[in-house]
Amino acid sequence: MKTMIKFFSLFFIAVNLHFTGLAQVLKVDAVGITVSDLDNSVNFYTDVLGFKKVSETEVQGDEYEKLQGLFGIRMRIARLQLGDEFIELTDYLTSGGRSIPGDFKSNDLAFQHIAIVVSDMEKAYAQLRKFNIEHVSSGPQTLPASIPEAAGIKAFYFHDPDKHKLELIFFPTGKGQSKWQQAKGKLFLGIDHTAIGVSNTNNSVKFYQDMLGIERKGDSWNKGNEQAHLNFIENASLHITGLRAAAGPGIEFLEYIIPGPGRAYPADSKTDDIWHWQTILITDDATKIYQQLRSGGYTIISKELVQVKDKNEKLHKSFIVRDADGHALLIREQ
Repeated sequence: MKTMIKFFSLFFIAVNLHFTGLAQVLKVDAVGITVSDLDNSVNFYTDVLGFKKVSETEVQGDEYEKLQGLFGIRMRIARLQLGDEFIELTDYLTSGGRSIPGDFKSNDLAFQHIAIVVSDMEKAYAQLRKFNIEHVSSGPQTLPASIPEAAGIKAFYFHDPDKHKLELIFFPTGKGQSKWQQAKGKLFLGIDHTAIGVSNTNNSVKFYQDMLGIERKGDSWNKGNEQAHLNFIENASLHITGLRAAAGPGIEFLEYIIPGPGRAYPADSKTDDIWHWQTILITDDATKIYQQLRSGGYTIISKELVQVKDKNEKLHKSFIVRDADGHALLIREQ
């Protein structure tokens, strides 16, 4: 019965997208993170967390200024891989880029992280301790049976050198994607999802599923001592919603029921601020999505729809948009 309901749900989403003419996101390509020192960050992600650096570029010019909505910029961008997933670290060589505030909390709406899957939480935590990482959680937490959707999952929050929050996550048998049960001797396996703070789950679903076609996969209501210590929010109670495109890491909404959403995403945020993340989405029609989102009243960071060259000199239509809570997404045509 559940399989049939899921089938019809997917069918009606697809039919709706077809008849309304909405363009769709094909995959989540990477998660972009703004950093203050590229070399330092690359060393952290490769030495501590097992990522592999696959490319580095240095870019500047009119098309990048229009894309990022900033004048006179020059950027170093490193692409790193873990398992099948990628992150992109961007260091703005020009002035600007405010640091993450010291009192930034997990329920603030600018919150975003990546969940790095591990095959053994105790060994992964010991690896982090060797490098004196800064804790967010008091220690790894095992979510209890009182949270059926997450029971037995182990998780831990910590900081990178710029105080971005990151998560280690371990999936027991029967939880998560099946590939996470195929460690093949590796400790750090890949990126399961990027999580974002949201003020209203329904508004976020409207943007990510109804506008972009990223499918809602499931919901969980998490609370209790373990969840509170994981997020470092006393008495935390969350509504968590998972979504996935056809490929790439998932996108997870974190709506805090208790104590409620924290501070709003800073209205004057720019792409060179260190708290700026941008989830990179691939589509087959960037023009159509650009027009859809403009007509929907969403904030476009880019000056216009621009064409940016990749390392093979191929042009891709691209733009950056903010969702209802301020999170940035770089949408790129394949």
